[in-house]
Amino acid sequence: MTDTAPETRSLHFERLLDAPIDIVWEWLTDSDKRGRWFAAGNMELRDGGDVELIFDHDNLSAEKVPYPPAYAAYKGIVVHEKIVRIDPPRLLAFTFEGDGNGVAEFALFPEGDRTRLVLTHSGVTPAARAGTGAGWQSHLAVLEAKLVGREIPDFWALHARSEQAFANDAG
Repeated sequence: MTDTAPETRSLHFERLLDAPIDIVWEWLTDSDKRGRWFAAGNMELRDGGDVELIFDHDNLSAEKVPYPPAYAAYKGIVVHEKIVRIDPPRLLAFTFEGDGNGVAEFALFPEGDRTRLVLTHSGVTPAARAGTGAGWQSHLAVLEAKLVGREIPDFWALHARSEQAFANDAG
């Protein structure tokens, strides 16, 4: 589910993940695991803690696929953010300032042996909306697959489909 209403300046994603809350929390906070679906990097798990995000999307595909030319400049980029809210293992929110974006908040809700993940990315600029939305949609698909032991053959093909879906929503 995605809320793409431009007036809200936020994106909303909800997924029911096939893993208990503690496992999902590890995939959000452990650098190695996070690097296999989103971005690796150290994370100080406290209010105001530093967040380092190291983007290397070569780790997201089972196959060896090149970065698309439009994204090649982002390979290996490191960004530094701050945790603004944390309540382990239920809530993690950190700044996400690239392109003027605001805060990415992950709320986790246990549902038996599964977890409902609600991601709200607030403060998304209109110019960054489609790219940010497609990125989160793609990364969450990788997380879903990894949690059940599957691989995504080609992250960039997945991302291209997500970009197309967001372009269709906007038009």
